[in-house]
Amino acid sequence: MGIKRDAADNWFSKCVRERTDYTCEVCFKQYDRSSTGLHASHFWGRGSKSTRWAGSNAFSHCYSCHQKLSANPHDFTHWVKMSLGETGYEMLLERKNDTNLGKQLVKDNKAGLIAKHYREQHKILTQKRDDGDTGYIDFIDY
Repeated sequence: MGIKRDAADNWFSKCVRERTDYTCEVCFKQYDRSSTGLHASHFWGRGSKSTRWAGSNAFSHCYSCHQKLSANPHDFTHWVKMSLGETGYEMLLERKNDTNLGKQLVKDNKAGLIAKHYREQHKILTQKRDDGDTGYIDFIDY
């Protein structure tokens, strides 16, 4: 049985996919917003609470690229290091190992704060798209 998705996961996933304009970050195939073919792919799995809702830990990957990277951790690590740079990767690793942060995020999630934050971020992203912004538009992490 997998990890249950909640409102925070749902809104975070929408932000991850919206920031790339629903485009796979590996093969660059663009998807319609109603498609289920584009995933929010986590480098460190969603079980790692300290990185579960970190923008630097999630990427827009189509089903095929998500499967290939997940099945090849060495390739996924290399891809993440190329995407984030060595410093960004090291910062993400430090965040992953911060158990106090993970505990606080679990509390904040139960209070609905993370879902609320990413719902607001998604609204900002979609407004920017409506205003004509194209390409990669980042959002603010919780």
